[in-house]
Amino acid sequence: MARLSMVEAIRDAMDCKMAEDERVVVFGEDVGYFGGVFRCTEGLQRKYGKQRCFDAPINESGIVAVAIGMGAYGLRPVAEIQFADYVYPGYDQIVSEAARLRFRSGGEFFAPIVIRMPCGGGIYGGQTHSQSPEALFTHVSGLKTVIPSNPYDAKGLLIAAIEDDDPVIFLEPKRLYNGPFSGHPEQPAVPWAKHPLSEVPEGRYAVPLGKAAVRREGKGVTVLCYGTMVHVAEAAAEETGVDAEIVDLRSLVPLDVDAIVASVEKTGRCVIVHEATLSSGFGAELAAQVMERCFYALEAPVERVAGWDTPYPHAEEWDYFPGPARVGRALLKAMEA
Repeated sequence: MARLSMVEAIRDAMDCKMAEDERVVVFGEDVGYFGGVFRCTEGLQRKYGKQRCFDAPINESGIVAVAIGMGAYGLRPVAEIQFADYVYPGYDQIVSEAARLRFRSGGEFFAPIVIRMPCGGGIYGGQTHSQSPEALFTHVSGLKTVIPSNPYDAKGLLIAAIEDDDPVIFLEPKRLYNGPFSGHPEQPAVPWAKHPLSEVPEGRYAVPLGKAAVRREGKGVTVLCYGTMVHVAEAAAEETGVDAEIVDLRSLVPLDVDAIVASVEKTGRCVIVHEATLSSGFGAELAAQVMERCFYALEAPVERVAGWDTPYPHAEEWDYFPGPARVGRALLKAMEA
């Protein structure tokens, strides 16, 4: 076991797969010599050469298109989009080509590609470096969407994604990249020292896509969350004293519906937390799933806590996405209903 940051765990996953499978290639803007803006690919070009870890032009559409072509020809590319906010020029390639290739070709061709993207706020990145666009991908049939909340899962989920035969959108909460980060009294630092999953095994292991994890057992209310919000929800439960069961979804598509139903039927209450905009966010899908499958078990309305329905407000970043106080109010409201 090694104690790794999320950056180190992500790099370790790519290193592991590149070592055991020569079909795995890594590329994107500044990922080669520079090692990526967040250093997730640092050292991979020196170790595996410029044919397997290389820089791409500033052309997201081209990056995704090249990855699709590589996958169709038998490689397993891991393409990095420098920030999730930059993916939109490549969105058509993802939706119209990657997501449909298996079905369009009758199974003759596949797109076994991973598109890695740093997402979310909390580092003063401004409007064009802080978005959480997961709902744009979960809506698209043929794509899988993954968001880890800790180093152990980051490595295991990325290995599983690289080994998957379908395209995987791998969103990495940049606020979690290097362990504790706060910058505002309303937002907790990530308590890696106490988190049991900060220890990362050496070598290959996989965390199955589509399997949620219960981070905190409880009987009072279920909290459905992912990424950075897992840690915010933990802090809110501690501060309020609410007996909350915190379910880290990890994989949004495929979604572990069984884990959601089991938890909500046990607690009878549900709070959904995500950093992205409230309207049409992935929380709306979660709320619908809970209402359809757990209606007669519910003792209170489903609560959602999310970002505002505005463009990302740089000057008010720490108020925009949920902190322990906002989540705590939702927990108390659910318990009092």
